[in-house]
Amino acid sequence: MTKIALIGKPNVGKSSLFNRIARRRDAITSEVSGTTRDVKTAEVTVNETPALLVDTGGLDDSSTLFTTVKEKSLKAAKEADIILFMVDGKMLPSDEDKKIFFELQELSKKGALVVYKRDNDRQQEEIGWEFTTFGAKDMFFLSVSHNRDTRKLINWIESQIPEEERVKPEPEIVEDEDNFSLEAVLEAEAQRSESVEEEEADNEIKIAIIGRVNVGKSSLLNALVGEDRSVVSEVAGTTIDPVDEQMVYEDKVFTFVDTAGIRRRGKIEGIEKFALNRTQAMLENADIALLVLDASEEFKELDERIANLVDKFELGCIVVLNKWDKALYSYEESVQRVRDRFKFLSYAPVITVSALSKKRVHKIHDLIKKVYQSYTFRIPTSQLNEILKRTNKKHQLPSDHGKITKIYFGTQFDIKPPRIALIMNRPKSLHFSYKRYLINQLREYFDFTGTPVIIEAKKKKSDENFDA
Repeated sequence: MTKIALIGKPNVGKSSLFNRIARRRDAITSEVSGTTRDVKTAEVTVNETPALLVDTGGLDDSSTLFTTVKEKSLKAAKEADIILFMVDGKMLPSDEDKKIFFELQELSKKGALVVYKRDNDRQQEEIGWEFTTFGAKDMFFLSVSHNRDTRKLINWIESQIPEEERVKPEPEIVEDEDNFSLEAVLEAEAQRSESVEEEEADNEIKIAIIGRVNVGKSSLLNALVGEDRSVVSEVAGTTIDPVDEQMVYEDKVFTFVDTAGIRRRGKIEGIEKFALNRTQAMLENADIALLVLDASEEFKELDERIANLVDKFELGCIVVLNKWDKALYSYEESVQRVRDRFKFLSYAPVITVSALSKKRVHKIHDLIKKVYQSYTFRIPTSQLNEILKRTNKKHQLPSDHGKITKIYFGTQFDIKPPRIALIMNRPKSLHFSYKRYLINQLREYFDFTGTPVIIEAKKKKSDENFDA
């Protein structure tokens, strides 16, 4: 698949163009220079042809952090098939811009110069000729906000994609002599597509890496995927955009998201507010959370608040104690402290790692598969109801002010996480303590490692909503 890289100095519109081509607001945009710090990749369609679009951090040498960002951006350019070098059209081109552009041309890649923020023809005529000094064979004057010339650029990108990768028009389907109707063909194709989508969806596991700033989330991502994917720095809040990276592990596709580190509310400022909102949006679509805690420090109240997001979004969970080489306590003490502090995550396994040295990080891959298996597990209805009978004999349902309460039957009606409906005569009388008792009993019969189990009480008249 053709890879397209957006390259340029900070705040020249790379993320805005990325969002336009991807047709979604994946990259955070702002007037703050250096908003994008990591390399962000998305699979997009260019006039129906699939391609990989890469948004890079700005090319800037003003600090150690941004020098690291620049190195990663140039590495992404070298790995790309098409380079879009972007410059600010409201400023005269600099010698530094030209130098970088000439260096990129030497990579013998397909490329174009994109002059951004040209809002009208008059602006283009005023200093547009200045950009001809770049000597670019293909040059586009662009304004995403005014939808100016983006279509020309997209058509050009498609023309640079190898012919064999471009999507060909589907041949027209007609009814043949054997009476295969068009409706039957289309219905069969729709069923096949749904089956493929379900198979692909079940094959992909979405994992969010969460934690407060500087606990080592980006280092952990790099260690998990086996390359320096995220920018790592001692500067708190280095990650702004959620960074996602895919890897294939055995029969599964892991999609990791390194989310922005979360601070105390009073310390969140500027573009970090956007990052916090984006992190929560990512958690809505995740399956499993890697809750990263710093083993070299005492747990903080903020750790607990972040852990509550796991409960809020009903995610599978693995607690990762990072910086284990500097741990304050022994393994037994550390695990006990996790259990005492995060009682609502009692189902989550705990693993100790050192992301920088990569010690024990490889064990997380198998643990993710195990948790996902629990997260998507379905209990056969007959087994579930047999267990409900046994548990009721061991500990009978409390009455409701002297009135008998009954569970007619139970059925699991959803996964991610497992959701069980109890069809009852008095559903409102089911106390949370009895729910907890039932969940604990189910955990004794089935391996629900790393996943919450949700029980909902329903009236008998609603049983047509569930498959018994």
